[in-house]
Amino acid sequence: MSDSPSASYLPEHPPVTDWVNDFDHTDPVWTEDPFPIWEELRAASPVVHTERFLGCYMPTTYQAVKEIAYDTEHFSSRRVIVRDVRPEIGARAPPITSDPPEHKPAKQVLLPPFTPDAMKKLEPRVRAICNELIDEFINDGRCDAAACYTKHIPVRAIAHMLGIPEKDGDLFIKWIHQILELGIKDENELMNGIREMTGYFTAHLEQRKQQPGDDLISQLMRAKGPGGQPLSDEHVLGSVRLLLIAGIDTTWSAIGSSLWHLAKTPVDRERLIAEPGLIPTAIEEFLRAYSPVTMAREVMKETTISGCPVKSGNMVLLSFPAANRDPAMFPDADKVVIDRKENRHAAFGLGIHRCVGSNLARMEMTVAIEEWLKRIPDFRLDPAGKVTWSEGTVRGPRQLPLLFGKNA
Repeated sequence: MSDSPSASYLPEHPPVTDWVNDFDHTDPVWTEDPFPIWEELRAASPVVHTERFLGCYMPTTYQAVKEIAYDTEHFSSRRVIVRDVRPEIGARAPPITSDPPEHKPAKQVLLPPFTPDAMKKLEPRVRAICNELIDEFINDGRCDAAACYTKHIPVRAIAHMLGIPEKDGDLFIKWIHQILELGIKDENELMNGIREMTGYFTAHLEQRKQQPGDDLISQLMRAKGPGGQPLSDEHVLGSVRLLLIAGIDTTWSAIGSSLWHLAKTPVDRERLIAEPGLIPTAIEEFLRAYSPVTMAREVMKETTISGCPVKSGNMVLLSFPAANRDPAMFPDADKVVIDRKENRHAAFGLGIHRCVGSNLARMEMTVAIEEWLKRIPDFRLDPAGKVTWSEGTVRGPRQLPLLFGKNA
């Protein structure tokens, strides 16, 4: 057995030898370090194509990503993950899988629970969660920050908002792994994850019908859709599924990437400790430089993007992270500048599908970094361990071994 990066590859995904004409966002080389690959693709063309995944385009510049994100006539959001197969559309997750005109009313229902004021009310619970987690490992002088800290913050926060037991977080993490990582190549894993998640939340919906509360599931069940009608159970389930899938893996990844950067960049870490008021600006830069989320679109009608023809029947890998590294949009795009003034990044998407939960993600990231720096100001990567990154649609550290305290 070879120990090269591609040794564990599935037979239908041979290792990439020509990134420009045959890219694959699930290749281990991409998973480990995608930045030089994006640079190579951007230098070749604003839009590249691969025959993998039944045909897929990828815009490589900020401008090309923006054009596609705003063009709902030629590009549909009915499929939001690039996968090996394209089965019939089954379970939807409105509004992320909705196109106009259905999209707007589905999104408006979700906006009130995520306002800045709603986040202020949630913030004390998130601070408490961070400190409860730190209490468990602070005396050890080491931890895998992904396993012990970053993973649990968004899981518990979303559970708290939905009014479901925070202790069920391990189930959510399992489903997300099945849907966002294993499901790219394995239809059974994807369907099992969706089935289990749907069964779990169906039981909670039934419970709310008997005993409504003020949690987010109850709010959605009371909400009115178009024409003043209550949302169907299927719609509520789809939205709850979306909040879980879109709200956990993404923020966990963003917090983890921020800690990874600070662990290996003492000058930035020391500056944030000396100037805590800079943390919100630094969070925006971490979001730009280490954007976790790549979405997808399906080409419905032939068109041209940044001068490149795009044909229907293909998917589009809509890489907001690659857009955020475009030097035409961001000076020193490959440098992390924690006091960057102009920062119109696309980490939360562009166009009508811009992330509903951006206020929640920003708050969780800010609180998670603030509380960590207060209690563990001096930390570094553990040279005896290995940082590993997630594969596919959402990128972030899945193992993040750190030393601190007596071991720093």
